[in-house]
Amino acid sequence: MTSPTSDALLGPADIRELAAALGVRPTKQRGQNFVIDANTVRRIVRTADVRPEDVVVEVGPGLGSLTLALLEVADRVTAIEIDDVLAAALPATIAARMPDRAGRFALVHRDALHVTELPGPAPTALVANLPYNVAVPVLLHMLDTFPSIERALVMVQAEVADRLAAEPGSKVYGVPSVKAGWYAEVKRAGAIGRTVFWPAPNVDSGLVSLVRRTEPVSTTVTKDEVFAVVDAAFAQRRKTLRAALAGWAGSAAAAEAALIAAGVSPQARGESLTVEEFARIAEAAPSRRTAPASPQEEPRNQ
Repeated sequence: MTSPTSDALLGPADIRELAAALGVRPTKQRGQNFVIDANTVRRIVRTADVRPEDVVVEVGPGLGSLTLALLEVADRVTAIEIDDVLAAALPATIAARMPDRAGRFALVHRDALHVTELPGPAPTALVANLPYNVAVPVLLHMLDTFPSIERALVMVQAEVADRLAAEPGSKVYGVPSVKAGWYAEVKRAGAIGRTVFWPAPNVDSGLVSLVRRTEPVSTTVTKDEVFAVVDAAFAQRRKTLRAALAGWAGSAAAAEAALIAAGVSPQARGESLTVEEFARIAEAAPSRRTAPASPQEEPRNQ
């Protein structure tokens, strides 16, 4: 395989020239901030531990800065782009700047939240500069839809990065923390300055590393049942779980009974619980504990 030269990556002048030629102006509506620094995209690829055998899926490739850096290393890259103009232009950019790797690139022109299948081999890694306004839903959707993804590295707003990587007991621990923890071991993996973007965002950015759990959360209930408890617990995060889960359980007394059965204090708050504890509460749901037994068949007359 021929190694691409550093000239293949996009610099600030290249980005602006491409954008001008396409008539593209980044929009806040889609959370578009294009990375214009080649060193930054190479750093992202290194931090993501992208390997020569990896099949990488990228969400929101924009003009292709990170896409090109991924193609330098990965076996294949599939990019998911919602924007009509950007999606139409990206294959030509890849072909022009990395002609020897163009055959290992695929484009999916769709909203990532609605993507349920990808062309080619199953993805092994997710690496993306996620649009900030939909970062968490997209990340969770991709992890849920493509269980073959073993590792992920996403760039998100610093505040969101803190929430995703928060541990129980932290003030910013919440729904994103628990739901990401259902799928993976999550940690902060660095910070990204504002000056490497065009246009420069008004917020700082952070990298989040996710390594899929080798053993899923041990539970007898479904992910949706666990997530229903999580959503209820944090909808009123200042309240004790006895009060916050009253609607979910049917009453505060029923919530207390479920919590006690799960070995969780009714006076605790959601921000102190691990994903495993949320799963135990879901297992102790009143609907699961009080379901009537199947009626016995009446004896037949002989």
